[in-house]
Amino acid sequence: MITEEKKEEKSLNFIEEIIESDLKAGKYTSIITRFPPEPNGYLHIGHASSICLNFGLTNKYPGYTNLRFDDTNPVTEDTEYVESIKNDIRWMGFEWKNELYASDYFDTLYGYAIKLIQSGLAYVDDSTSEEIAALKGTPTEPGKDSPYRSRSVEENLTLFERMKLGEFPDGSRTLRAKIDMAHQNMLMRDPILYRIKHAHHHRTGNKWCIYPMYDFAHGQSDAIETVTHSICTLEFVPHRELYDWLIAQLAIYPSHQYEFARRNLNYTVTSKRKLLQLVQEGHVSGWDDPRMPTISGLRRRGYTPESIRDFCERIGVARRENMIDVGLLEFCVREDLNKKALRRMVVLDPLKVVITNFPEGISEMCHSENNPEDIAAGNREIPFTREIYIEKEDFMETPSKKYFRLAPGKMVRLKGAYIIQCDDFVKDGNGEITEVRCSFIENSKSGQDTTGINVKGTLHWVSVNYSVPVEVRLYDRLFSVEDASNQEGDFKEYLNPDSLHVITGYAEPALTEAVEGESFQFLRKGYFAKDKDSIPEKLVFNRTVTLRDTWAKATEK
Repeated sequence: MITEEKKEEKSLNFIEEIIESDLKAGKYTSIITRFPPEPNGYLHIGHASSICLNFGLTNKYPGYTNLRFDDTNPVTEDTEYVESIKNDIRWMGFEWKNELYASDYFDTLYGYAIKLIQSGLAYVDDSTSEEIAALKGTPTEPGKDSPYRSRSVEENLTLFERMKLGEFPDGSRTLRAKIDMAHQNMLMRDPILYRIKHAHHHRTGNKWCIYPMYDFAHGQSDAIETVTHSICTLEFVPHRELYDWLIAQLAIYPSHQYEFARRNLNYTVTSKRKLLQLVQEGHVSGWDDPRMPTISGLRRRGYTPESIRDFCERIGVARRENMIDVGLLEFCVREDLNKKALRRMVVLDPLKVVITNFPEGISEMCHSENNPEDIAAGNREIPFTREIYIEKEDFMETPSKKYFRLAPGKMVRLKGAYIIQCDDFVKDGNGEITEVRCSFIENSKSGQDTTGINVKGTLHWVSVNYSVPVEVRLYDRLFSVEDASNQEGDFKEYLNPDSLHVITGYAEPALTEAVEGESFQFLRKGYFAKDKDSIPEKLVFNRTVTLRDTWAKATEK
């Protein structure tokens, strides 16, 4: 028999198992994690997993999470990215205890470097990057010592001080750890700790012209903050040995690194370098383009923080990388929006219908529920008039046997309004149907129907006189192949040419009350969110996701 306690224990991911073991053993009384983004771009869906993991752990166990910006490369970093990252984390529903920066520790890190030099564990190397690479060796062959490796402590201290004072040009010298040029782990073959960069830093200005490498800033920053569980993705497994070596040699707080598998999402890319290319070359409108996998892009498209957190929970935490179907992310947002999104009627491909027995110049208010999943959302009024729009696909001149929408002699119900019957239709000179003529059935109004007539089809509609034109942006997958990053040639060759279609739809008047970012279900069409480009004269809505997974069906054909 499995007890409830064992069920809970079985459901733990491997990092939670480590933490529970550490707490049970008394190694820690509380835990500290950190989320350490580099401010050189916007956060994307991959970062969302790390955010949920790091903050989720300290929501579950005693402790807290720091937000620490890894701002050690002044060339690519910007305060715009800092602010976007903070906004995204808060939107996701999390709050950090301390807002920190690797640049907060530049003086301390410099002191650590001096300590390594004094211990004979670091030296200044005059070699070029090409010369360093040539001496590095291969995974099966040992490297060779740099000709500058035997410099004295005094000479290294003097040269490092001169590097700090800006006496040497970029790339002319580096500070390297003195470890082992024959080490099996290539990263342990005298790794670079500092490089020269004469560049303005977004926080420290021009105070520094030498900057620590990630491997030197990462573990030491963790130690300064007494981070108990430093969680990284799998590509940092080889770095762990250097992480531990530096902490041991400096005799500082023994933070420890743990690695989990990155989750890749199909039909997109999550490399910040590639995403930046898409932005800079104009393939998308910006970092928050609704086709982008950035958190800001997902938010603008209409994804909710609850749906993204649910997605991260479903994909879990594992030790092996794999490709996640974007359909799961879409499923999560459908599940969430179905419960909370207000329903509205919007016709995207209009066909005029004239109700010939309804008086001209008269409007009648009909009522429809705002959300059948939420009774508290109440009802809304919709004006019904002699002329309405329906979708072109909802009328067929010669219907098939199982076609239950409008056709000559057939009846359908208009959502929230009357049953109508098709009496006739009009074609233009090209044979296109331009108008359908119907009659409504008296006493058949929704909620008041006494006719006893049963119809199988219900259509959404809007009044011609009272409808509001809206710009509707129909978004789809950004790429036409599952894994654009691993295809031959330029990844941009695989951009989906049909990832965006812009059309004009006609909406019921209640949609004019929408606020920016608010999500709706357009009946029978999908979920849509009001875009920031909206102005009173022109409302703009982005399609978040269709009602069903139409992409899967299309790719099966």
